[in-house]
Amino acid sequence: QVQVVESGGGLVQAGGSLRLSCAASGRTFSSYVMGWFRQAPGKEREFVARVVWSTGSTSYADSVKGRFAISRDNAKNTVYLQMNSLKPEDTAVYYCAARGIGASVYSYWGQGTQVTVSS
Repeated sequence: QVQVVESGGGLVQAGGSLRLSCAASGRTFSSYVMGWFRQAPGKEREFVARVVWSTGSTSYADSVKGRFAISRDNAKNTVYLQMNSLKPEDTAVYYCAARGIGASVYSYWGQGTQVTVSS
């Protein structure tokens, strides 16, 4: 059974940093794409960043480019989202998700972790 579990959320002041972790288990993820999404109150869930596990290739939403960095640790089966220069508009529940490299839909989702940025 595939599981992805997020951790690392919390409360931070504007301009601060947080690092989210996503621990993946249940299979070998070398042929998977791992993504981070977020959902703010009253808004739809949106894409934040993704990494191709096998190659390390990354992609980011325009709103976080230059501030956020996604990475993976193969030995720990863990994906990270380093968030710097945080803004109040980054406040949301952040979700980790996984999909097969050829799939268009993320099949596996974590429970989410709350990130709150105070002004």
